[in-house]
Amino acid sequence: MTAVVQDRYSSAPEDLFRVAEIDRPVPGDDEVLVRVRAASVDRGTWHIMSGLPYPIRLAGFGLRRPKYANPGRNLAGTVEAVGAGVTGFAPGDEVFGMSTSTFAEYAAARTSKLASKPANLSFDQAAAVPVSGGTALQAVRNHGRVQAGEKVLIIGASGGVGSFAVQIAKASGAEVTGVCSTAKVDMVRALGADSVIDYTREDFADGGPRYDVILDIGGNARLSRLRRALTPQGRLVIVGGETDGRFLGGSGRQIRAQIMSPFIGQKLGTFVASENAADLIALRDLIEAGDLTPAIDRAYPLADTPAAIRHLMDGQARGKIVISVSARSAQIPDPGSTP
Repeated sequence: MTAVVQDRYSSAPEDLFRVAEIDRPVPGDDEVLVRVRAASVDRGTWHIMSGLPYPIRLAGFGLRRPKYANPGRNLAGTVEAVGAGVTGFAPGDEVFGMSTSTFAEYAAARTSKLASKPANLSFDQAAAVPVSGGTALQAVRNHGRVQAGEKVLIIGASGGVGSFAVQIAKASGAEVTGVCSTAKVDMVRALGADSVIDYTREDFADGGPRYDVILDIGGNARLSRLRRALTPQGRLVIVGGETDGRFLGGSGRQIRAQIMSPFIGQKLGTFVASENAADLIALRDLIEAGDLTPAIDRAYPLADTPAAIRHLMDGQARGKIVISVSARSAQIPDPGSTP
């Protein structure tokens, strides 16, 4: 099969990936083989690609070199074959979910991280949902515990996770304010935000409205600023805000928030998103009910995976970036070859 291949860690996608013919994976007893129609990139793609911060290597992605063929984690496609112990899926089923090495024509996926594809989405749209949508759902529902009528501030509302979080919070009955750059204000309004703060012109912590819940997905604001924008009993959920640090990667702020939280009225915290079929089903229900629609910035063919990751790294994406695996194009040049 054709796949994007990564042989070493690097933070420069243009010098890293090549397209190669590799063996098709064989599904285990609790896995299905998926013919991948589309995948997508997110911030986690960069972490797995670069092996940074270093703890990600200890998490099972390879100490000295990548364990998996490529850093793809999301997929949508059709079931090609099922493992011996699999029930609930059959060849031909349209599915979406999480796996490893999904920048490829085929991927083996565990049934515990897979669900039937939303009927009203294309494969490209469905591939945009799993990791970012699941993270947004857990941030809003499990950790922000957003309730109807509450005021919610979402920093980084135009990104992959943020674009889902705006819609999920609105579906929960909240009054949502999104924070983004000037060029993305109209997009965030279109997602359903009740109001939008352009961070190049306004400061969400300038003494204006205070919020019951703040989801900090796209920034590195000091805890003191975030707390000024929270109600006395408000809840802060830090979802993003990574730095280029090799050891902590920006997690120092999250650690300080968790240490401080027991001693103040406000609840400050963070979390590591889990990947599970139950949340995929919950997302599918929201999508099929018309409450949630993936915001797609653009789609790239498989051979242009480096350009897709670079676009993400440059911070210009409006919503999700998709890899259309079924779209054929010229191969990525071997980084070691000469023109």
